[in-house]
Amino acid sequence: MDWSIQEIAQIAGTTSRTLRHYDDIGLLKPSRTGHNGYRYYDGPALVQLQRILLLRELGLGLPAIAEVLDRETDTVKALSSHLEWLAQEQDRLTRQIASVRQTIDTLKGDGKYMAQNMFDGFDHTQYKDEVEERWGKDAYAAGDSWWRGMSADEKQQWKDRVQQLGTDWISAAESGVAPDSAEAQDLARRHVEWLRGIPGTPTTVPGGDVKGYVTGLGGMYVADPRFAANYGGESGAAFVRDALRVYAEKNL
Repeated sequence: MDWSIQEIAQIAGTTSRTLRHYDDIGLLKPSRTGHNGYRYYDGPALVQLQRILLLRELGLGLPAIAEVLDRETDTVKALSSHLEWLAQEQDRLTRQIASVRQTIDTLKGDGKYMAQNMFDGFDHTQYKDEVEERWGKDAYAAGDSWWRGMSADEKQQWKDRVQQLGTDWISAAESGVAPDSAEAQDLARRHVEWLRGIPGTPTTVPGGDVKGYVTGLGGMYVADPRFAANYGGESGAAFVRDALRVYAEKNL
């Protein structure tokens, strides 16, 4: 059984133009082409499209998605891993929804706030093990203490700064400027200044390998889809990595 390109576009919430583009770049080939030139897709093609759309939601660009699909040939294993991540996200969002609903009920009702319930699903310690593995327990402890010591306004200001930095990186990458351009290097300077404000990292430790830390982070931005998503996908993360490398060589 197969479906026409128009049917798949409607079912998947995409467009025929997008599907034709995926075909042109070799990302998703139709299972057959009819005598009228229409593309048709069978079950395996639909599975491939589902994986593509899932990876797009993670913020990956099309070149990065192609690499992932070529590398992760065990479709069941890849989808199982993605399903596990989705289930974790579902649980986190469910808890956030419940906490916000409870806050609304509190505001409408007796006004008795339950602090332990208001922030369920907002746990910044979810990456504790990973941070400790990468940079040590002291790094996590220092960062955790720093974050908990912030006021709500300070935390929001920090988040806004991070978001603006990411937006500016994406804009610069999309504009086509070179990593060693003045614009990119100013962003790299801002990025390093931001890193220097995070306790527990080599940027705040006397004698710390700041250069190695900055260039290492740049490489991680590209290698880890979660970080790459902050910069518009792998190509944007590669731009950040290259700009940080140039800045580190000249200034750190």
